[in-house]
Amino acid sequence: MSTTLIAAPAAARSGTGAEAQGDVPRSAGTPYAARNLPDRIMLTPAADPSRGMAVAWRTDTAQQASIAQIAVAVDGPTLEEQARIVSGAAGIAIDSANGPALYHQLRFDDLEPDTVYAYRLKGSAGWTEWLQFRTASAAPKPFRFLYLGDVQNGILTYASRVIRQAFHANGGIELVLLAGDLVAQRDDLDHDDEWGEFNQAGGYNWSIVPQIPATGNHEYVDMLLPDGSESRRLGPYWPLQFALPSNGAQGAEATTYYVDYQGVRFIVLDGTSAIDLGTMEQQTRWLDETLASSTAKWNMVLFHQPVFTCARPDDTSEIKAAWKPVFESRKVDLVLQGHDHCYSRLTAEAGREVSASRRADGAVQGPVYLVSVTGSKMYGLNDRALTQPDRVAEATELYQIVDVDGDRLQFRTFTASGRLYDGFDLERRADGNHLVEIDEPVIAQRICHGDVGPDGGACVARAK
Repeated sequence: MSTTLIAAPAAARSGTGAEAQGDVPRSAGTPYAARNLPDRIMLTPAADPSRGMAVAWRTDTAQQASIAQIAVAVDGPTLEEQARIVSGAAGIAIDSANGPALYHQLRFDDLEPDTVYAYRLKGSAGWTEWLQFRTASAAPKPFRFLYLGDVQNGILTYASRVIRQAFHANGGIELVLLAGDLVAQRDDLDHDDEWGEFNQAGGYNWSIVPQIPATGNHEYVDMLLPDGSESRRLGPYWPLQFALPSNGAQGAEATTYYVDYQGVRFIVLDGTSAIDLGTMEQQTRWLDETLASSTAKWNMVLFHQPVFTCARPDDTSEIKAAWKPVFESRKVDLVLQGHDHCYSRLTAEAGREVSASRRADGAVQGPVYLVSVTGSKMYGLNDRALTQPDRVAEATELYQIVDVDGDRLQFRTFTASGRLYDGFDLERRADGNHLVEIDEPVIAQRICHGDVGPDGGACVARAK
């Protein structure tokens, strides 16, 4: 087993204190200052997570070196006897409204497949607790993952209960997919507080269950170019908080990548970079090549701005024109998205009636397009939402549980309180995928009626 230090981009080393953000609100009663023990611990998979994992974390400035211990897990309190020290260069400095801190990243390489490992991290006051993860199997094997839409707003106040409900009610989650806008990083809270709340919302789960995150537009910060025009750059926290595989598209290497996990290829794209920073052509070419080279039974794509919108007046035209043909020609199974702050499951652009008729006739199912939201900001449904998608929700916090088992994929959507809201199975047959609606009871459609929301209070979904 070896370890590799991951260097953050130079841009991430500059200060990001409150003086750079203006007069912004702070999290109530939670300063989120770096401590003398590691925090903000994020586990992420290698491109081949049967052989590698990576971890990122934060310390105070007294802990300069990046140091971890890792061992194959045993069932008694003797982990340190067989543990190996892995280390790297000094952490990357960042200044914030909560004071200075160092961010550290290490890769754990040359691991054994389908094996439980325990690791701990060094702070200036000592070690963290032992944290466990299991590497992926080298061959296809049933597994479960959690998919979350935008966490972004009300991160600790509201989104945390959804994340915790998902883990509490659904054992065996092996991966977490995040569809971008993990934080608002613009106008809700101080940036460092937002990332502190995101880490607190997931707690220790982020350190033991590998995360596959996509960037949203709010992972970027606005900037002025020398000519006075506006542009965007990736915010300083993203490359520090996540140690991701280095196999992405040219020009978007920090935010695009793929992971092969037990018979599924997960492909992560960056819609913001594609639309606003000129990487659409490179990402589209890379997407096509990555799908063409996949030997996985299931191929799923994760990104932020949806192909088909449930809230905005118009679909995301640039992404729809470039990526939808690739999804269809390469027979992508699931397209997982966020951005719209509503829920949508769409199986035919022509609408739900056409989709249902095709299923009744035994038609093969193409890509299934999903949009979901976890945090508290809500958008109202657009004029197509009640006829085009198969199922929608408004003013509703949600999470999704997906079970992959051989030729069957089970997708279930739950509300914040754990009630089943939507679901379907994809069955892989000789001629392709077939979508089967579940016969499990689901709760009634959740939409606003005028100013009244689905829970009987005010409708909190605003027009987009």
